[in-house]
Amino acid sequence: MPNSENVPVASETFDAEADWEARYQAGSTRWDRGQPSPSLERWLELTALTPGAHIVVPGCGFGHEVPALAARGFRVTGLDVAPTPVVRLRHELEQAGLQADVVQTDMLAWQPDAPVDGIYEQTSLCALPPGQWPAYERQLHAWLRPGGELFACFMQTGREGGPPFHCALPDMRELFAAGRWDWNDDAGRTDHTNGKYEALYLLIRR
Repeated sequence: MPNSENVPVASETFDAEADWEARYQAGSTRWDRGQPSPSLERWLELTALTPGAHIVVPGCGFGHEVPALAARGFRVTGLDVAPTPVVRLRHELEQAGLQADVVQTDMLAWQPDAPVDGIYEQTSLCALPPGQWPAYERQLHAWLRPGGELFACFMQTGREGGPPFHCALPDMRELFAAGRWDWNDDAGRTDHTNGKYEALYLLIRR
């Protein structure tokens, strides 16, 4: 997850591509685990999706979850606004002999060719300024087919500012409203070494 130490606080009007590309170029990627997150394994324990299903990973970064899903037989599309992680992830997929689409794009502008089956949302929401969250929720809803799964990793920072921005659960319940999403039970949490953690939830698109 993004870490706000020694980096500028995001504003509502910042240039997302330039901002995140500068972080990758500077090696300021301390949120990167170097391997798939335990949150992904938790989703795979719960999901009703089977190999062949189309899964989108927005804000994939270096994309450890993308090859992990591709290796399990899912059709995967990774999205990121910065060119550096996109180029690296494409190379790693090629070296591993795995197939996945990796697209450099603005998450608020991209649309799939057809509705997808699942979304693994770990890094995009908490990286976006909160003023953009309603537009992002509309995107996620539009990407998914009815009955599709959104596995949401809501970052809990317990502080103001960001990124990463605090995704308070009452705010998330309001953002992902019951008229548009069915919430399953709490799916646990994933802890980070910096004291932050993700609250995990499986949401179904209505």
